[in-house]
Amino acid sequence: MYQAAIDIGTTSMHLVVARTRAEDSGFDIVTSEKEMVRLGEGAQKSHELTPAAIDRSVAAIARMAKVSRSYDAQISAVATSAVRESTNGKEFVNRVAEEVGIDVEVISGPEEARLIHLGVLQALPVFSQRHLVVDIGGGSTEFIIGQGSVPVEVKSVKVGAIRLTDKFFPSGEATPKSVKKCRNHIRNLLADVFHDLGGHQPEIGIGSSGTAETIASIIAASKGDDPRNFNGYVIGRKDLKKAVEQLVATPASKRIRIAGLDERRVDIIVAGALLLEEIFTGFGLDQLTISEYALREGVLYDRIGRDVGDEHLKDLRRSNARRLALSLDSDAESAVKTTELACMLFDRTSALHKLDEHDRELLEIAGLVHNVGLVISHAGHHKHTYYIIRNTDTLTGFTDHEIELTALIARYHRRSHPAPKHVPFAQLNEKDKHRVSVLAGILRIAIGLNRRHNSLVSSMRVNHDAEHSQLKIEPVTAGSADISLEVYAASERSTLLQEALGLEIEIIDTVNQ
Repeated sequence: MYQAAIDIGTTSMHLVVARTRAEDSGFDIVTSEKEMVRLGEGAQKSHELTPAAIDRSVAAIARMAKVSRSYDAQISAVATSAVRESTNGKEFVNRVAEEVGIDVEVISGPEEARLIHLGVLQALPVFSQRHLVVDIGGGSTEFIIGQGSVPVEVKSVKVGAIRLTDKFFPSGEATPKSVKKCRNHIRNLLADVFHDLGGHQPEIGIGSSGTAETIASIIAASKGDDPRNFNGYVIGRKDLKKAVEQLVATPASKRIRIAGLDERRVDIIVAGALLLEEIFTGFGLDQLTISEYALREGVLYDRIGRDVGDEHLKDLRRSNARRLALSLDSDAESAVKTTELACMLFDRTSALHKLDEHDRELLEIAGLVHNVGLVISHAGHHKHTYYIIRNTDTLTGFTDHEIELTALIARYHRRSHPAPKHVPFAQLNEKDKHRVSVLAGILRIAIGLNRRHNSLVSSMRVNHDAEHSQLKIEPVTAGSADISLEVYAASERSTLLQEALGLEIEIIDTVNQ
């Protein structure tokens, strides 16, 4: 089986195709490609992807898709800073879907960092060391403190080689004045990163970007080194300083003559090099080890893990949801019980809704965090919950689409049903609208069954009467506790699931009949 990953960055686009290994859930790369498309070119001021940049990028993705399909590979495509920050990013995503037949996932900065970390762990033996990973892109830079397979802390900052070039070196020339302004700007933007992450005292620094690899190539050429690849190559502080001085002192028209410099990065390398040097200084690094694996390999590993039912990934998502709930929901333990009931009802109605394990997991996550909006106010807290889920950095391990579905399921746990006037819901396809309606409907009934937050209902019996299009749900409680309020609350909340399944739903109270 083959998997392909396309990384749609601000500066460049990467493809990697790999053959998966059934014996250890790993992969062997069979081919890779890279194109400098400059998708984010000119977007810093207008906040729009230009038509020319979109055209170049769609054409590049089409070529990469053709390569991937020659292996009959499953294709995963992710877009980063340029697309997620642009006002017309959806237009780009829609064009790729229509013209190439690929669904592009626009990922958040923290999720990008998590995937980069996964990729790096496949390239370097740093599992047992506390490590700092730095990935300088065109529009953003990701910082990850890792220990073992888990990112301890991540930061994504809107500073990158193209963004800095557009702001300080638009002509390509680097003057002492523009260099000084650029350095001050970087220090100001990264001050909080150095403060928040520096205390982790990483044992090793890792660079996983085109900028870091290009600097490594320049340093290697200056030393007469000719490595077969740059994975594991080490950049020292003094060598970096010399490379930066050379780049700054060389006029733009002559910069191409610098040995080891990729001609496609001539105009943006000064900004990237200054950023890397300031990162060295801010973290007190003496050296940085290059990883040739990054986001695209992380996507591969992540998707392969999903296909084989990687429990580690599921645990990561679940633990992050619990962490968010515990930080914002004063009664997070009640949400756990409600979620158990929701998952139980999902399992016992599976023949009716025909949703799968992935949908069950979305229900579970939405159940755990459905009340986080209460931290803002009780009135309209379901809407606040939607906003928090969509904008939190805590829920890593999900695609942007999964986050959107989770947020909508949680948003509809009370009050109005999903409706065409609700823009986020209206933008879903029909399949996803059904998923959200069914899962939110199940969650509503579970909330009713735990109305007093005291876990009186421990289980349920479910009976489907196909002849009369009825679904009967009989809550089960230990002993003879009065659950009339829970039955009433669940009945009141059952209409959404009734509409979604096209069935009459009856909640039966056998204890108080």
